[in-house]
Amino acid sequence: MLLVDFLKEGIAELESLYPTAEAKNLILMLCEAVIGTKNYTHIVEPEYKIDKHKTAPLTAAMDRLKAGEPIQYVIGKADFCGLSFKVDRNVLIPRPETELLCREAIKVASRIKRMRIPYGKSAEPVRVLDLCTGSGNIAWTVALSVPGAKVVGVDNSEGALEVARSQGFQSNLKEAGAVAPVFVNADVLSPDSFPALGEFDVVLSNPPYIMESEKSKMRKNVLDYEPESALFVPDDDPLMFYRAIADISLRVLSKDGKCMTEINEVLGKETAGLFREAGFGTVDIVKDFYDRNRFIFYMK
Repeated sequence: MLLVDFLKEGIAELESLYPTAEAKNLILMLCEAVIGTKNYTHIVEPEYKIDKHKTAPLTAAMDRLKAGEPIQYVIGKADFCGLSFKVDRNVLIPRPETELLCREAIKVASRIKRMRIPYGKSAEPVRVLDLCTGSGNIAWTVALSVPGAKVVGVDNSEGALEVARSQGFQSNLKEAGAVAPVFVNADVLSPDSFPALGEFDVVLSNPPYIMESEKSKMRKNVLDYEPESALFVPDDDPLMFYRAIADISLRVLSKDGKCMTEINEVLGKETAGLFREAGFGTVDIVKDFYDRNRFIFYMK
């Protein structure tokens, strides 16, 4: 089969689920992952034929796409902050908005690292805690971007931790002179039994924050495939994770450290109020690139 024909047929089969432009992009991503083509191959090589040995895996992958499964799970990877992360149904698919959280964390951690340069070999490494780490996309991004930083990722899902630990960044670590994150199984919602991990200069979190009542606004491919436990919180206690995160942050954050968490845009004021009531002196709501309340940065 010609690639151009497969692309045309694939788009038609997905148009009931996605807008045409998005359907086309998904098919192009699938072809790149399965048969190694580029998103322009069908243009520069209109007679490009798909290898017959690739037909079966391509068809199987298409069946998964037509069922509504996200492309990232189908091809087993998701791009985030210029890195390619392994993902499966044990973890959320990293979102572009979360990259803003990483950028701020890298900026803060890098500044702390520079401030400690005068101490020479006796300088303490920057320590970063990532709560609800999932695939480890935040933890790995910060670790690779701030060489020498000691990053700890925490999650209570062993399936998610297995994905986080298996990320294939060994060559990146060597090239950057960075230290791989350590991943720990612990329940953020049980701060009283949270393990003693020491003091941290930066505390990050992207916890579940979508209320059950918001499900009707979400796409079927998210609801049917991404892990509910990493997405939703009950309507009668939507800030449950932030209460626990505030508790943990107060105990582990260094004197001049900074915390950053992603939030539900409709609960910005309430979430900020929770952190102020917990005892943090500086609490700021920060918008994402869609001008929505997306993060809270807080300090003691």
